[in-house]
Amino acid sequence: MKIRPLHPHAALLLEYDRKYVAVSDLHIGLEAELLSKGVMMPSLVSEMASELLGLVEREHADGVVLLGDIKHTVGSISKQEWDDIPSFLKQLSAKADVYLVPGNHDGNIRHLVPASVNVISSKGMTLGDTLLVHGHSMPSDVRSHVRRIVMGHLHPVFVKKGSVINGERVWIYVQARKDMLFSEEGSIEIVVVPSFNAHLYATRENYYHKSISPIITRVVPAGVDKCIVATLDGSIVGDATILSHIL
Repeated sequence: MKIRPLHPHAALLLEYDRKYVAVSDLHIGLEAELLSKGVMMPSLVSEMASELLGLVEREHADGVVLLGDIKHTVGSISKQEWDDIPSFLKQLSAKADVYLVPGNHDGNIRHLVPASVNVISSKGMTLGDTLLVHGHSMPSDVRSHVRRIVMGHLHPVFVKKGSVINGERVWIYVQARKDMLFSEEGSIEIVVVPSFNAHLYATRENYYHKSISPIITRVVPAGVDKCIVATLDGSIVGDATILSHIL
């Protein structure tokens, strides 16, 4: 399996039997929540659809993997989600095979998914040596053969007042001890994909909530052998010592 971040986009290209573009955390419906807090924002769906379809075309991708949290509300379905998610998924599936790995926000999403979209178990999908999951739960030990985990959920953002990159989305690449996650020794690579929705973070702290992943909490800090943190343009901005500003 070959993987490559598609700088400066929050998207990953995976090459195995075919080419796949993987993105995470679209949170369609976020605008409705922000509006309830007094923040007006135009719909982001067309912006995200245009960006993602452009990447599919540019990379000649055969498939798109959505790594969870397609919708924003957790237990219910908002009017915006009813209106926007089916048409968004139809646009994607008209251009490539779409695989949806549900996240913790995707309860009842089956009501919004057209028949042309492949809904995978929340336990994730495996391509070669790589497990693709949302990241909100622990992977099964059945998947212990994998050498890499690609996940979302954390929507990692560098948060440090006064920093020139305060509020910027970042990639996290971790090489960790495999026995921290599975009953198997060795090394495993973890790639945390930034949120595809560029507006999950706002400088007013009440608009931003950091998610917690059992995958990451098990390996950080004791199980980390190497770590790289990079911005969307690919600039390396730190190692494990700056994770406290992200996780």
